[in-house]
Amino acid sequence: MDWFPLWNSLRIAALSTVIVFFSGILAAHFIARLPPLLKGGLDVFLTLPLVLPPTVIGWLLLMLLGPRHPLGRLALEAFDLKLVMTWWSAVFATATVTFPLMYRTARGAFEAFDEDLAHAARTLGLSNPYIFWHIRLPCCRQGILAGTVLTFARALGEYGATSMVAGYTPGRTATISTTVYQLWQIGADAQAFFWVMVNLILSAAILLVVNLLERPRKGVSHVSPR
Repeated sequence: MDWFPLWNSLRIAALSTVIVFFSGILAAHFIARLPPLLKGGLDVFLTLPLVLPPTVIGWLLLMLLGPRHPLGRLALEAFDLKLVMTWWSAVFATATVTFPLMYRTARGAFEAFDEDLAHAARTLGLSNPYIFWHIRLPCCRQGILAGTVLTFARALGEYGATSMVAGYTPGRTATISTTVYQLWQIGADAQAFFWVMVNLILSAAILLVVNLLERPRKGVSHVSPR
């Protein structure tokens, strides 16, 4: 049994989740503090990948990263580096598709944060970076962790944008989703069913983790400066 599609899917999902985790949190923290009109405009732009068809996202990425287009041509000429049709090309696709999940979840968590805690911390002389890392993030950790797990799950099952940007090459770019499609095309239903079950088991396990993270915490948490 060739387990490459599973390994490749896991590393693509993990890398894109790390990228989206930090970029989504920083974007949510910054945008949540902007004036309503500006926040609304940026929110629409950053959330677009959530409603666009994955194939449209894949086409836009090809127009940007393809060897005959701006970034792709620059990378190829300057570094002899292809930005499409490699396994890590899928990281661009999955990060773009899953970014809104992390961003929206983190923004919701930040907007629900009690700002009185931050004001009280400032009166004690604590800096804004300290407040962000030691007060704001810990208080919002439940929503952020749930968003992180959902991001990983979505990245694990991404097909449309991934297939356009990375293609399907056994042992090089194949993922669980693209493998299922290819096996179905050639009539290998038993093998396709196997990978479908692998995906179902992984997805069910991830949803179980999300449900555990969303359980209400007992008691009232508080933060005291050292």
